[in-house]
Amino acid sequence: MSRADGLFIGMCEEILREGFGSEGQNVRARWEDGSPAHTLKRFGIVNRYDLAEEFPILTLRPTHLAAAVDELLWIWQRKSNNIRDLNSHIWDSWADESGSIGMAYGYQLGLKHVYPEGVFDQVDRVLFDLLHTPGSRRLVVNMYNHADLHGMHLYPCAHSVTFNVTGTRLNAILSQRSQDVLVANNWNVAQYAILVHMLARVSSLEAGELVHVIADAHIYDRHVDLVRELISRVPYPAPRLVINPERRDFYDFRVEDFQLEEYRCHEQIRSIPVAV
Repeated sequence: MSRADGLFIGMCEEILREGFGSEGQNVRARWEDGSPAHTLKRFGIVNRYDLAEEFPILTLRPTHLAAAVDELLWIWQRKSNNIRDLNSHIWDSWADESGSIGMAYGYQLGLKHVYPEGVFDQVDRVLFDLLHTPGSRRLVVNMYNHADLHGMHLYPCAHSVTFNVTGTRLNAILSQRSQDVLVANNWNVAQYAILVHMLARVSSLEAGELVHVIADAHIYDRHVDLVRELISRVPYPAPRLVINPERRDFYDFRVEDFQLEEYRCHEQIRSIPVAV
C-alpha cells in the first residue's frame, strides 16, 4: 500500500470521527446554489512523507500530475498571477477580466528583495543559499504578505515553505492555513514533492522529507459521502517517479520532465462540488 494512501485514509477517518462541525456558524464559503458550505474540520494536521521512500501520490483515485506540475511551475518558476499563463481552469473563479488573480502566489514570488549578497526574489534566494550556504536555517519562502492582502483575489492557502538540508537530504515543511481535503490534499502534496525533487536536483542534493502542516483540514458537508466511498477502496503500491536526467537548472524544467512508472489507481470521482 502507498504510504500516501495510508496517511490520507487516516486523516479523513480522524476528521470524520472527531471533526468539529460548522453548522450554525456564519461561513464565508458558498455552494453554487448559494447555500452555505459547512465543514467538519480538524486543527493542526501534520503528515510526513519520505520522498526517498516513495512518490506520495494517491492510488485511491488518480491525481493528474501533469496539471499539478503545471500549476506549480506557474507559481514557482514562471512566477505568474495570470491564468492565461496556466494550462487549466483551476483559478478561473478568482480571476478578473484580464486573467489576473491579483497580488497573490506567483506575484509574491516574483517580487525582488535587497539582501547583503544582492537583489533576489524569494525563489532565487533559496536557489542561491542551497548552493552557497546549504546549512542555513533561513531558507524560508512566504507568500502571505500582509501588506498586499488587499490586492489578492484569494488569500494564499499553501502560504509558506521552510527548507532544511540535513546531511545530503533536502527537507521541506509546507505550511497551509486551510485545505479542502477531498479536492486539494494530494494535489498539493504531489506538487510540493515535485518542488523538493527539483530543488534537490539543481543543488546536488537528495530529496528527503516533505512535512505537510495544515491548520484547518476540512471536509465539506457535500463531500462526506464521497470521502467515505473513497477511503473504503483498497490502495495499490506507490508508483515510481522518473525525472528527466538532463535537467540541471531550475528554470529549464518542463511538465513533461516528470513521469510516473507503474501508476495504478482506482477510477476518478466525478462531479465533485466545489465551494467558493
